Amino acid sequence: MADESDDTEKTEDPTQKRLDDALERGDVAKSQEVNTWFVIAGATLVPPFVRHDGVARLYETARRLAAEMGMDLPETATGGVSDGNFAAALGVPLLLLMMAAVAGNIVQHRFVWSGETLKPKFSKISMLSGAKRIFGKQAAANFAKGLFKVLALGAVMTAVLWPERSRLDAMVRLDPNALLGITKSLTLQLLGAVIVMLALVAIADYLFQYRQWFERQKMSLREMKEEFKQSEGDPHIKARIRQLRHVRMKKRMMAAVPQASVIITNPTHYSVALSYERGMSAPVCVAKGVDNIALKIREIAREHDIPVVENVPLARALYAAVEVDDEIPVEHYHAVAEIIGYIIGLKRGLSGRRV
Repeated sequence: MADESDDTEKTEDPTQKRLDDALERGDVAKSQEVNTWFVIAGATLVPPFVRHDGVARLYETARRLAAEMGMDLPETATGGVSDGNFAAALGVPLLLLMMAAVAGNIVQHRFVWSGETLKPKFSKISMLSGAKRIFGKQAAANFAKGLFKVLALGAVMTAVLWPERSRLDAMVRLDPNALLGITKSLTLQLLGAVIVMLALVAIADYLFQYRQWFERQKMSLREMKEEFKQSEGDPHIKARIRQLRHVRMKKRMMAAVPQASVIITNPTHYSVALSYERGMSAPVCVAKGVDNIALKIREIAREHDIPVVENVPLARALYAAVEVDDEIPVEHYHAVAEIIGYIIGLKRGLSGRRV
């Protein structure tokens, strides 16, 4: 029972396939605080785009609209908002805020398009799942994060606005155009301080969310075995790998046959190509094969004048006992040495006759 429990416990780091599958489902590490930070950072770029004349137009439009609404909305009530004043004054700022909201998602994970999160799930309405969400680590982290933000924001606003308290009292009597400069200055001060504070919150929250997401993706030993069977353990993949290895091995052996010293063969089935040079401890098998491969080895040997010696028991024994690029076993030294010695003597005799 203990082994079965260990086999299903999620203790192993997720594989790349597991992470890719989670991304396809729309399950990604995401911090809402990062999105909030980008939106507020984008808001700091808004004031430079809000001009005095734009504010004046907005103020005048709002005044006319309020007056018209006070007249029980006559037919011309929409005339004040159809002239494009709002779009002219707020078009660029709203575009900046939209771009900031999109950037907040892009920096956290690559683009995801999945309908998995839209599917209804009974776990979302389960009382047990709801209790876990309320009293779990995520809920505790959200509570601590919210409490810290409230306290920090209060401290930031107090630090920025308290020195300006005397000016704030006078601002209510200022003309809207004159009020713009003061509002911009205070807004930028507040946003700057808030951005610095929220940057720390966003970084800490993203690291926490990523760790939580990574823990959710962890796998049990059983899951890893199943994934291995589905990918690298697939019989078709194994067969393809064996086929490719066989093709590469065959090409390498055929290329090595011309460097062989002798081919020991059973004329109908087996061929073993051996290479030996003075100073070597033992001959080395450079190629071997049966049937068609054996025939091909003998053909290449004849093309390059490599001696072919027929020895049925030795050919069979060498084929079974030695692998390509390995030295022949000790028990075959004597038989192979006689053959190689005979070939060397034969070559010397032929060389002497030519002289």
